[in-house]
Amino acid sequence: MAGRLGRRVVHFANLPIKLLMPNTFTNITEIALKTIPSASKIEIKRVLESLYGFDVDKVRTLNMDGKKKKRGGFLIARPDYKKAYVTLRTPLSISENLFPIQVIKEEKDSINKTSKSKSIVEEGEKKKHWLDGKVKDDGADRGKGKGSYVEERPSFLGAA
Repeated sequence: MAGRLGRRVVHFANLPIKLLMPNTFTNITEIALKTIPSASKIEIKRVLESLYGFDVDKVRTLNMDGKKKKRGGFLIARPDYKKAYVTLRTPLSISENLFPIQVIKEEKDSINKTSKSKSIVEEGEKKKHWLDGKVKDDGADRGKGKGSYVEERPSFLGAA
């Protein structure tokens, strides 16, 4: 029955599509997508035009191998995928909030600003160094050396 209907029936594949981040968010004429390796150019074009309402001019695809790593004696591999570059007939503008990169950067900046303001030493306070009070001057004034470090003895042992 489906053979007689021919091209009038549009079959939608279970086609997962992931939009890759563009360089700019306004006046986009080409978008990059990640999808499954079995997807064809025609399927990608039909899904984008019918479900998402894009006006697609052409689709270029390339098959990418997933990363492969060896851990111990095991080979761990990410799945293969297909990358598609879709050229649009009409330019597209998308919201910058679609990708949370800017939100993450703003949060990091605000955290850094608050931590910098807390790390400033108050005016009356002086930071103490662990060597304060332990340097004995052994002729450093006369150019014989820099001085030596002296351990402070507990009071019950007596003064040195």
